[in-house]
Amino acid sequence: MSTTPVLALHGISKRFGAVQALLDVDLEIHAGEVVALVGDNGAGKSTLVKVITGAGPADDGVIEWRGRTVRILQPRDARELGIAAAYQDLALCENLDVIGNLFLGREVTRLGVLNEVAMEQWTRELLNTFSLHIPDLRAPVATLSSGQRQGIAICRCLLGEPELILLDEPTAALGVQQSVQVLDYIERLRERGLGVMLISHNLGDVKAVADRAVVLRLGRNNGFFDVTTTSQEQIVSSITGATDNAVSRRATPEWEL
Repeated sequence: MSTTPVLALHGISKRFGAVQALLDVDLEIHAGEVVALVGDNGAGKSTLVKVITGAGPADDGVIEWRGRTVRILQPRDARELGIAAAYQDLALCENLDVIGNLFLGREVTRLGVLNEVAMEQWTRELLNTFSLHIPDLRAPVATLSSGQRQGIAICRCLLGEPELILLDEPTAALGVQQSVQVLDYIERLRERGLGVMLISHNLGDVKAVADRAVVLRLGRNNGFFDVTTTSQEQIVSSITGATDNAVSRRATPEWEL
């Protein structure tokens, strides 16, 4: 792993009127690493995602991209750096087919005419990257499973050849089998050497695929954890700010209470 992170945030703060949404938040993501951003509702996760993607610039703090200080003031700035995001609502057009969704707004043309052959070939290559089998690329996205739709949203992120991908609750409302499929997509992104930020409430998913977990609580950093050496109970305690709760009591032998 490179010693220089792809993305580094230092002292990021963001205020909405009287509400301090973020205060002095730090975070680093390296190439080939999955970092989970976790926290309770209102912890500041969505605000931090908006800062990174340019949807809501920070008021204070420093953003570094591969060691160089940059400014992300609008989504275009993030895209040009190499930051892509797939949000929980996926933002897919269900009446369009797979190819139409992947290339919406990024259509490939030749001599002013849509190059359908090139777009179909590129689509198949992207789907093969994730072993995502969709027999009919011309079928409306509405006919596909939730796991397949999530895969398409991730494939769409790769069209811009990003170095960092943000995934917002990618397994929310999915069944067990489809969740496993999406977690496999995340593993494949890491294998490609991409940095991945996983925003999730599902600590099982975090333990399954993340290398590190960054906890936000009330808009501030409240823990940095190596997932492989940290228990789920420790992360829960950091999220809630309480060491005595039902989860921690269940994990602690009675004679230690």
